[in-house]
Amino acid sequence: MPLPETQNEVVVLGEPVWRARSAAHEERVDELLAGHLRRRRDGVKHPVHDFLFTYYSFRPNQLRRWSPGYGVAPAGGPDPIPRADVVSRRDRIEGVHALLVATAGRPAHFGCFGLHEWAMVYGLAEDRVRHASHPLRLGAAGTDEVVEGHRVTCSHFDAFRFFTPAARPLNSLNPAADDRPAFEQPGCLHAGMDLYKHAFRLAPLIPAELVADCFELARDIRELDMRASPYDLTGLGYEPVRIETAQGKQEYAAAQRAFAERGAPLRQRLIEECERLLAASS
Repeated sequence: MPLPETQNEVVVLGEPVWRARSAAHEERVDELLAGHLRRRRDGVKHPVHDFLFTYYSFRPNQLRRWSPGYGVAPAGGPDPIPRADVVSRRDRIEGVHALLVATAGRPAHFGCFGLHEWAMVYGLAEDRVRHASHPLRLGAAGTDEVVEGHRVTCSHFDAFRFFTPAARPLNSLNPAADDRPAFEQPGCLHAGMDLYKHAFRLAPLIPAELVADCFELARDIRELDMRASPYDLTGLGYEPVRIETAQGKQEYAAAQRAFAERGAPLRQRLIEECERLLAASS
């Protein structure tokens, strides 16, 4: 592959290089999104993967759009991103960087066992839960017993805020919207999924391939998140992780640890991109 040239601190990608990268990115994203786009066309809801397009605000066509990031000029292609675009987003970049650095610097914890999903339905009748078309594996009473029989230690505000009012006092932590850097830790599944959010909030200033890497991680984590939930999703092909049992706890913690290890280099890449952008905007 030809090496990029540098002109006035802008990396110039030869046309064959950037066209190949763009095509590869679009092909990859098309494969990742095929199931979702098919279900959307047919009006079919999915309790696992719809989350990636409802909770997260990045649209499929935005994820598919390739960008080499700030400081790169595709020869014969789109104009490079102007520095003014970086300067105008400096506050957002600083906020993302601060949260990523704080999270990366905190020890990972693997003892929450995904109880956040259980706390989101605690005290509710089965017909009032978010995914009411899918039964609770243990029923409403059995689900409540699991929550009451465990120490709930959710550190992620955007999970904690969906706890039922009855479940909120049971959480040993009290994360808030404005103190995420004080709580988020790299073992948390939602902190891993949110690498995708941090990535697309930086788009198109960072390479599109990095955003897609974070999306793929979020997709895979979401499957574990819902397999460990109180819902029975066996009809969709998801075998439950029975976190109410000792074996299920071990299975969950092992998978959680693997995702933390997979997410660490992505978090570091995002940190480095933020630092590059902050330097360019100063």
